[in-house]
Amino acid sequence: MTKQTALYAEHEVLGASFTDFGGWQMPLKYRSELEEHHTVRRAAGLFDLSHMGEVWVAGPQAAEFLNYALVGNLAAIAVGKAKYSLICTADGGVIDDLIVYRRADDRYLVVPNASNADTVAAALQERAVNFDVAVDDESENTALIAVQGPAAEAILLDIAADSSRQLITELKYYAAVEVELAGLQVLLARTGYTGEDGFELFIGNAEAVQLWKAVSAAGAQHQLAPCGLASRDSLRLEAGMPLYGNELGLDTNPFEAGLGGVVSLKKADNFVGRSVLEPLKEATLERKLVGLQSGGRRSARAGYNVVVDGAVVGTVTSGLPSPTLGYPVAMAYVNAALAEPGTEVQVDLRGKPEPFTVVATPFYRRQK
Repeated sequence: MTKQTALYAEHEVLGASFTDFGGWQMPLKYRSELEEHHTVRRAAGLFDLSHMGEVWVAGPQAAEFLNYALVGNLAAIAVGKAKYSLICTADGGVIDDLIVYRRADDRYLVVPNASNADTVAAALQERAVNFDVAVDDESENTALIAVQGPAAEAILLDIAADSSRQLITELKYYAAVEVELAGLQVLLARTGYTGEDGFELFIGNAEAVQLWKAVSAAGAQHQLAPCGLASRDSLRLEAGMPLYGNELGLDTNPFEAGLGGVVSLKKADNFVGRSVLEPLKEATLERKLVGLQSGGRRSARAGYNVVVDGAVVGTVTSGLPSPTLGYPVAMAYVNAALAEPGTEVQVDLRGKPEPFTVVATPFYRRQK
């Protein structure tokens, strides 16, 4: 049986279409996904991301433990900052990509993807055996709301307590702070998955509806609208952000996914997967994740073959017609020899090869 977030009834009232994602009934869209996509690029979108996980790690060895459990250097994060990282298997496969927030010298919040929340929490528990830390999975009790788009800051300022307004305006990207919004205490992070400026708001389930309604009301004058997972996927693809299950998985390693920089080989700590990952930094990779774009009208889709002169040289992991750019974009794993931007390939669109060009990502970059 799929789970429902604390905001499920709100989505029903708003007329959402639902989909099962990671074991949760989540809003796929409220209107057309194209309209929701443009709303985020031009104004602001309101997302329910409560299916994501929230795992707290606390204790005297919290930093040391996370440096063992994850591939990044989490001990180097300043209190109040956040870091994108990966949790890998002993053989280097990606269990999940996640964001880690340092809330105190000895306290961190780890946010895994919805479909992997239980797996990540279990892996952290297992890896914590020899460390003086407590791993507390609060995923079932925590709601996560995202406000994404150029109007996001103005919307939050409309419901912020006077004491919180400067904290919001001065909050840097990949940082988090406790603020008061609509009379509620919220952990506010300047992070997102859309390629736009925006915020993610952590709050207990019991207060999620009150916060959602307050943001919705304040956002009306800024053209804010609720948005579902369909537009979130097209937004993240334009921004060149990987999706677990598409670009990342147990059968991929960080280096071929273009995430070698996330792996900290400078940290002195041993970490799970290090013995396999360290040699890969200098190794010749067999395949690489690349961006593709086409001047045609037909889009590549996940699972389609990338071909050159009829020979299969890769596989598309994500693809769609870009709503913002107006042409098809995709990500694909291809033979490493074909990964240079400018390389011409084809994608087999159900028996008809369509020309695509390898390009650098992101496809879309917001104007600052």
